[in-house]
Amino acid sequence: METATTKLAGDVKDISLAEKGKRKIEWANQQMPVLQLIRKQFIKDQPLKGVRMSACLHVTSETANLAITLRDGGADVVLCGSNPLSTQDEVAASLVKDYGIPTYAIKGEDNATYYAHIAAAIDHKPQITMDDGADLVTQLLTKHPDLVKNVIGGTEETTTGVIRLRAMAKDGTLKYPVIAVNDALTKHLFDNRYGTGQSTLDGIIRATNMLLAGMRVVVAGYGWCGRGVAMRAKGHGADVIVTEINPTRALEAIMDGFRVMPMADAARIGEIFVTVTGNKSVIAQEHFEKMNDGAVICNSGHFNVEIDIAALEKLASSKKPARPFVDEYVMKDGRKIYLLGEGRLINLAAAEGHPAVVMDMSFANQALASEYMVKNAKDLKPQVYSVPENIDRQIAKLKLESMGVHVDKLTADQEHYLASWSEGT
Repeated sequence: METATTKLAGDVKDISLAEKGKRKIEWANQQMPVLQLIRKQFIKDQPLKGVRMSACLHVTSETANLAITLRDGGADVVLCGSNPLSTQDEVAASLVKDYGIPTYAIKGEDNATYYAHIAAAIDHKPQITMDDGADLVTQLLTKHPDLVKNVIGGTEETTTGVIRLRAMAKDGTLKYPVIAVNDALTKHLFDNRYGTGQSTLDGIIRATNMLLAGMRVVVAGYGWCGRGVAMRAKGHGADVIVTEINPTRALEAIMDGFRVMPMADAARIGEIFVTVTGNKSVIAQEHFEKMNDGAVICNSGHFNVEIDIAALEKLASSKKPARPFVDEYVMKDGRKIYLLGEGRLINLAAAEGHPAVVMDMSFANQALASEYMVKNAKDLKPQVYSVPENIDRQIAKLKLESMGVHVDKLTADQEHYLASWSEGT
């Protein structure tokens, strides 16, 4: 951990890891061309000049590039981790040592340390909050209400956080406007689907070294994250089964070529289980009791509540580590069930999270949404807002340009046709 003698702000595992972290940050930057363009514009315009920002995000090399962009746009940024197992310690060290961004995050930190780090970010007295899961907002509103007066607005990165924030707004608990970055098309259609899809399987494979081909893989939830996991598992040759509560999504999964059934039935035949629902106890005691010997279970939703770990421990006669990020639970009847990454985000616990090329769009949304909030917060109410469509389209256009892809433009005649009603058959 950092000590006062280093004169560096933050709390990281080992500052000597900074050189390795800087290399990772620079590598990710090369694959984030949209954020690079925004950073250049931010350096020129200084849209966040003097604004205190507290960000509670997964501390990865991609997040580092977002934090650097915000800093270069004039913001006074403090960063803390949004999950105890998602921090890349070398990146946290480099942010502190090489980039002067106070960072409070240690991979594997206990619950008390996790919330102490969030408290440190709140002590920054933020004017803009940036969240991934809404833990920072929740702590600010409930434990530090005296500091809420400083906040003009915020942004939220993920589905789970948006759900929490909308519940707060409905209850009248939310005290300032928040932009749901997750709802941007250039975020959830790509980050959630392609990023979560690839990185989740990456985490499973790194943790277990199992061959997915021929495996029965159960995906709980067919939102954009579930779609991505199912698609990528199918691509690996797995027999994919989807569980859902939404009949429309269940129908879509069927038409996408997957089997659909209740978790109670899937538990009897599944070999690998992945939860991506944003809800609690999706895999519960009744399901553990039906699982086959050797079943592997993991979660790629934001919080570790999707798997009822307390019920699993209650059913088990013993528990021991089998591999890094793999815990073996032996049931009283001798069956073994393997839990990955303590039920936390497996793509970040056992792997490196989403590839930089997809986080480029997500974090471009974060940067531009922050700029928008600074300019427009005074006209917004304490509720959850979508990313303005013009920002979403701008990011898509910049991404295509960075890929060397060009698209058609409407002619004047076509624009007239789409805006009129008189022409028919």
